[in-house]
Amino acid sequence: MSGRVVVTGGSGKLGRAVIGELAANGWQVVNVDTTAPAEQICPFVKVDLTDFGQVVGALTGVDDRYRRVDAVVHLAAVPAPGLRPDAATFANNVPASYNVFAAARVAGIRNVVWASSETVLGLPFDTPPPYVPADEEYPPSPESTYSLGKHLEEQMAAQFCRWDPELKMIGLRFSNVMDVADYAAFPSYDADPTLRSWNLWGYIDARDGARAVRLALDHQATGADVFIIASPDTVMSRSNDELLDAVYPDVPRRRAFGPNETLLSIDKARRVLGYHPVHSWRDEVGGR
Repeated sequence: MSGRVVVTGGSGKLGRAVIGELAANGWQVVNVDTTAPAEQICPFVKVDLTDFGQVVGALTGVDDRYRRVDAVVHLAAVPAPGLRPDAATFANNVPASYNVFAAARVAGIRNVVWASSETVLGLPFDTPPPYVPADEEYPPSPESTYSLGKHLEEQMAAQFCRWDPELKMIGLRFSNVMDVADYAAFPSYDADPTLRSWNLWGYIDARDGARAVRLALDHQATGADVFIIASPDTVMSRSNDELLDAVYPDVPRRRAFGPNETLLSIDKARRVLGYHPVHSWRDEVGGR
């Protein structure tokens, strides 16, 4: 599939990878963000996503830059809990997502992919998950204002799709996004299994995250759906059994899994989207 796609938050870590992936696969990409990218490889439009009028303008055409938009990838947000006061995080993220979803409807765009979050699974797992590997089957359990916003976005998407049976909206519950430069710190995590237990020792390489976005855009479907998107392995060299015995000994283990296999299940994304992540920190840090 190809056409013109607006990527909100295209100047961020994941956004840069998404723009590169989509541009390399035939999409005409427009980066919509409040911050200009360090390197501009596609048109950039500065937009305040909390202003509905600006969002409608960005999705219906900007002067002679572009007109029709075929798809939207919505990544822009305060990207994690604790970066701003709770109310400020909510006041930015939830209205911005509503504006993108509603403006896409005004523009007649029926292919929407957006960044949900692993946090809806119950992170930071102070209350242990009901089982491992964690998957999309148990109800969302937001434990922060940031996560609450992501849960509300998933609920909004379901209602937008109810209003328009031809609409497709896919929420990707990304794990902690990493660039190659981030991997140098990973070996230090082995000393303490609790350091990264807050997300079951998960992560997502930005390049594989970008591939998941492209696959979600290409996926032929209608309605709202969500998928966990993580790398195929954990951030740890220590085995999953050792980690779980130390931190979550009473959590049921629903199936057999490899010693370093991700405990954020990507089975649904593999099955439905054809998502097969290929990047691992172990390939970048010697001896692992």
